[in-house]
Amino acid sequence: MGLLDAADWRGRWIGLDEAASAPDEKRRLNARYLRREFDCGKEIDQATVFMSGLGLNELFLNGRQVGDRVLSPGLTEYDKRVFYVSYDVKPQLTRGTNAIGVILGNGRFHAPRTKVPAPTRDYGVPRLLFQLAIRYTDGSSETIISDGLWRVTDKGPLGANNEYDGEEYDARREMDGWDRPGFNAAAWRPVDLLPAPTGVLAAEMIEPIRVIESLAPTAVTNPKPGVYIFDMGQNMVGWCRLRVLGPAGTEVRLRHAETLKADGMLYLDNLRSALVTDMVTLKGGAEEVYEPRFAYHGFRFVELTGFPGVPTRDALVGRVVHDDVRPAGEFVCSNPLLNQIHAAIVWGARGNYRSIPTDCPQRDERQGWLGDRSAECRGEAYDYDLAAFYDKWLTDMADEQKNNGSIPDVAPAYWAFYNDGIVWPSSFIIIPHMLQDLYGDSQTLRSRYAAMRRWTDYMAGFLEDGLMPRNTYGDWCVPPESPELIHAKDPRRLTRGELVSTAYFFYDLSLMARSAEHLGEMADAARFRTLAAAVKTAFHRRYFDAAAGYYDNGTPTSCVLPLAFGMVPEEARAGVFRRLVETIEIENHGHIGTGLVGGQWLMRVLSDNGRVDLAYSIATQTDYPSWGHMIAKGATTIWELWNGDTADPAMNSGNHVMLIGDLNIWMHEVLTGIRPDPEAPGFKRFIIRPVPVGDLAWAKARYQSVRGEIRCGWTLEGDRLTLDIVVPPNTKATIYVPAAKAASVRESGLPVMNARGLKFLGAEDGCAVLAVESGAYQFVSTMPTARMIK
Repeated sequence: MGLLDAADWRGRWIGLDEAASAPDEKRRLNARYLRREFDCGKEIDQATVFMSGLGLNELFLNGRQVGDRVLSPGLTEYDKRVFYVSYDVKPQLTRGTNAIGVILGNGRFHAPRTKVPAPTRDYGVPRLLFQLAIRYTDGSSETIISDGLWRVTDKGPLGANNEYDGEEYDARREMDGWDRPGFNAAAWRPVDLLPAPTGVLAAEMIEPIRVIESLAPTAVTNPKPGVYIFDMGQNMVGWCRLRVLGPAGTEVRLRHAETLKADGMLYLDNLRSALVTDMVTLKGGAEEVYEPRFAYHGFRFVELTGFPGVPTRDALVGRVVHDDVRPAGEFVCSNPLLNQIHAAIVWGARGNYRSIPTDCPQRDERQGWLGDRSAECRGEAYDYDLAAFYDKWLTDMADEQKNNGSIPDVAPAYWAFYNDGIVWPSSFIIIPHMLQDLYGDSQTLRSRYAAMRRWTDYMAGFLEDGLMPRNTYGDWCVPPESPELIHAKDPRRLTRGELVSTAYFFYDLSLMARSAEHLGEMADAARFRTLAAAVKTAFHRRYFDAAAGYYDNGTPTSCVLPLAFGMVPEEARAGVFRRLVETIEIENHGHIGTGLVGGQWLMRVLSDNGRVDLAYSIATQTDYPSWGHMIAKGATTIWELWNGDTADPAMNSGNHVMLIGDLNIWMHEVLTGIRPDPEAPGFKRFIIRPVPVGDLAWAKARYQSVRGEIRCGWTLEGDRLTLDIVVPPNTKATIYVPAAKAASVRESGLPVMNARGLKFLGAEDGCAVLAVESGAYQFVSTMPTARMIK
């Protein structure tokens, strides 16, 4: 159990108050090694460590590492919140003399940069707060704390380290027994007492980061003498374990990259200033094993140089590292390309779980950009249990909120971008509703509501004649007209920023009205609905072109957003949707034409308006711009840019989630049809409405909801559809079975009119609609002639 009151902490923050100058911005202090011995004179009944080691730490007792966390603790805004972790350490203590050892790395506390590529917040040198509470079997107790009795050195084997540039390890400086009793620490110095971070100490209430799995290289090449390139076969995040035997003083270097140049060497230009290099100096005499502690990399390829002799493939093993979130489901279908795209989505998302959802894992950035995840988070939740993870990130956003209500674009705000554009901070409104819909989590909504309201009221102050002029990034990363461009310059491709922001603010107001009503804040609900109606009216009046039948210049995003958010008057919906279809089919030749913002709603808007076939066509394209184009070019994660293979390297990460859009949601909620019922959150009651489309012969998915595992799989043979569904106990579902004749649908061989556990509700849009209780069902039907089911 954690410490419940600040007064329970008795230790002092300690460390080494020395920081080397860093004129080149590569800020890598040596790791700090701290130790303390103490005696236990009685039999131990219970022993618990409470500690916070900033930026990163590892704990050792009597020569053994405690726990299996890595890159611990999680990232926070240290001036507002500092995580501590707790360990049961009774098994590692002994009667008599014991030794504590702690290694401190820099992490984000001692910032890896301060100026490049953006001004970055720095919090000082690493420091430790430690408390070991021991209770003896005779009822007495003792507490060992961090204080002036500890000793410290930065002359250990782990030297310079940070998350962008890697770390340096000199095995010749290893200190055998430094974390065991009796070690001679005379050369170490007394610790410095350091100021406490101003943030409140809080227990880390998310799954820790761990090494999740290991990957063996699939190939090794030798493009130049002494240079060996290991291919992990997958763009992954973590580091490599090195096995090597060589003379003392041999320097072995590992550099990491996502792609290769034509000559087989690493392509490093897109990593900007990040050095992505781990350096190991051997002590010699026997085989040595090394893997990093306080650095991580995003990579598929590893350049190994300085290796004594010729390395075999087993010299390196890739170690996949991310938050140890529980897998929640799977999706697979008869189209191999869609399966590859889905795998790339999952690998990209998981690689960016680093106690916050980062934008990328490889270059000098790795920030928690809000706009990247506002809709994608819903799709991710079908692959991993992310309830605690996203609740924690909402806490980061709330911690960064200014007194006037402003929310940053990045949280934690290591890059303090308070631009007051609507779209990116809207994640603070959207994500709590995802948690409510999928997990039934009203507590997050309740605890964040006051801050959400403060931001909404603050932003409402920027309205001008009902329109929202505040926009920072537009529809970020629309497919450009030139393969070298990062951003399109053709005005026909660009959506007006004010249009995007006004649409998003209308959606925010609608969600806030829903939140207020759910929480019993009826006056707020009425106020937000009234304001939303005024914004909707102003939006339509300003941007709708009655003669053309669509909004503004008719880009895909200018059609998608008002359709997705319910802003289009009924009489105008057909025209706006027709324009969207024309831009895709005619102007974009069946390809996507949105950037980050429009792409978060595109696939559902097409499917909800009867063109799931067009959504399927977009999803299965293999030339530029498309997800399939990325796969065709060898991608195993989703790129930052649609033209990531040709664009300016200043911004072409090979592992970003932002262009996933709602594709993952579409795979789960449309193709296999599993979706929550917003009237019964948390899958207490849910909907299954699969949509066979295109050349798909089958698709299946499972989802571990908070109430049990839901399954849906369908197979189409000719016009005969077989639909297998599992509804977990204590839930109900509404099933839409595609059928030419609703009354002819059979379940387990019986007409649905006579089958047990279900009720026939009628026919709707080419489907038999059934209410079912928990259980396993198999439906058989004859498909409608047209496979474009709304």
